[in-house]
Amino acid sequence: MTKRAFIFPGQASQEVGMAQDIYEAHDSIKKLYKKAGEILGFNVANISFEGPFEALTETKVTQPAIFTASAALFSLLPKTFTFDMTAGHSLGEFTALFAAGVMSFEDALKIVKVRAEAMQIAGEEKAGTMAAIINLSREDMQLVIKHSQLKGIVQTANFNAPGQIVISGEKEAVKYAMEAAKTAGAKKALELSVSGAFHSPLMESAKDALKRVIRTVEFKTAKVPVYCNVDGLGTTDPKKLEENLILQIDSPVLWEDSVNQMVSDGATEFVEIGPGRVLQGLVKRINREVAVRGISNLAEIKGLGA
Repeated sequence: MTKRAFIFPGQASQEVGMAQDIYEAHDSIKKLYKKAGEILGFNVANISFEGPFEALTETKVTQPAIFTASAALFSLLPKTFTFDMTAGHSLGEFTALFAAGVMSFEDALKIVKVRAEAMQIAGEEKAGTMAAIINLSREDMQLVIKHSQLKGIVQTANFNAPGQIVISGEKEAVKYAMEAAKTAGAKKALELSVSGAFHSPLMESAKDALKRVIRTVEFKTAKVPVYCNVDGLGTTDPKKLEENLILQIDSPVLWEDSVNQMVSDGATEFVEIGPGRVLQGLVKRINREVAVRGISNLAEIKGLGA
């Protein structure tokens, strides 16, 4: 029996105009964005649809904007287009939890707002950076990290796909690790344009803020298993989902593990719901046998009913 997985993108998938076509076509989406603006305290529709891109890339704006766009797209899917499991990359895990019925749109956005603001502040208080390491094995990368930690705080932040690992931490330690990775055989080591060292110990203060707001929200049993970033495993247990969400902010994102586990649990089709195509590319690199598609606009939603 085939199983379908819904997956949701995270930060860096933002683009000016995302979800604008469904906003203009559906009153329900206009209401959703109005509600989002009230929760956030700024007009997320205007920034999402008109930019400028620089404003949309601010962490405190990017995260709620991507979440709102992805949730809006999900809300328009026909009821017959069902799914058996779900996951999201970093920020996308909140959309996965919303899709699985663990929390309401309002509660999820309330948490995302606090998370985004806290992560931006943490990045300003403790300057750090991130880098993508291309074509180096996990084992070699871990040796590089262990050696580079003599220079400061640095750790793996994302295991995205075979040959694509992201590291995060203090600038000096990350730059040292980049050179060490190239010496160890990495094809490329590219510093990323980010506002902080996400998924590293430099996010500790953001973790405290996230923990406080999460404690104010009721987590319900998920309707389908949610595969969490911190362990790559699926669960419907609300307590476990809550704990994993808190741990996620300064722990590595085990995306490759999550996708492999979903395939082991029967997933044969992955549908990325939200702006961009980042996750579709990663899934294809992880497993070439599964079907992959995306839903990021009105035409693709209409195509489901064809």
